[in-house]
Amino acid sequence: MSHRLDGEIALDLDGLSYRAPSGAVLLDAVTLHLLPGEILAVVGLNGAGKSTLIRLLAGLMAPSAGTIELEGRSYATLSSAERARRIAYVGQHDDADGRLLLHHYVALGTLPHRALLSAAEVDDRVDDALHQVGLAANAGARLDQLSGGERQRAKFARAICQAPSLLLLDEPTNHLDPAAKGALLSAAMRLGITVVTALHELTLIEAFATHVAVLQQGRLAAHGHPAEIFTPDTVQEIFGVHLYRLAHPHEPRILPSLDIAIGDHADFAPENRT
Repeated sequence: MSHRLDGEIALDLDGLSYRAPSGAVLLDAVTLHLLPGEILAVVGLNGAGKSTLIRLLAGLMAPSAGTIELEGRSYATLSSAERARRIAYVGQHDDADGRLLLHHYVALGTLPHRALLSAAEVDDRVDDALHQVGLAANAGARLDQLSGGERQRAKFARAICQAPSLLLLDEPTNHLDPAAKGALLSAAMRLGITVVTALHELTLIEAFATHVAVLQQGRLAAHGHPAEIFTPDTVQEIFGVHLYRLAHPHEPRILPSLDIAIGDHADFAPENRT
């Protein structure tokens, strides 16, 4: 689903860079833009700058150079309250107090809009979000009673409750079973909003994302539609594995597959250290 409006830019990055206090350049002059409803998957080796980019977009760090605009507004002009209403972020390490009940935790996503919502509307929004992630039956459970995958889905439900125009996901499929990975990405697609997500699951991207950005040592190495970017040569060059596209045995579609070496010929490829 896409709510794209021709000619309108939802997210605009111009020369975005970040230099760590140590002096290391973690992101180097990244320029790209997304239209409303487009989904960008950010990929690259560990240390390529994926999480740095997501955290800059979430406003958790300030860029060393360059600009970010959301729907024509510079990040620098957005108040913290405006960012909370318009941007939802699901990180890898933002776990909440385990004593919180799941329903109350997910309801935190409504805080930026609480002045405009009745208690019943908050409950309805939470119930809907929990249904979307398959956790409605766990609403009364404490967070520390949930599995790692269930807590990951709870984070996503909290983000849904924010009703953002931009959703940022940092490795959202971590800790999830295979079927749950597909369900969560499908739920993100159904929101119809602009999504930027860092992903390691290369075989899921072509079915999920409208665009992909490949980061290499902090620089934008490639950007475009997944079928154009994920060629066998590019995947071999960046990730050191072979990509094959196989015909689905029962449906008229292609299954991307990675040939990952295991055994005597397998070795660690050098990772980015920036």
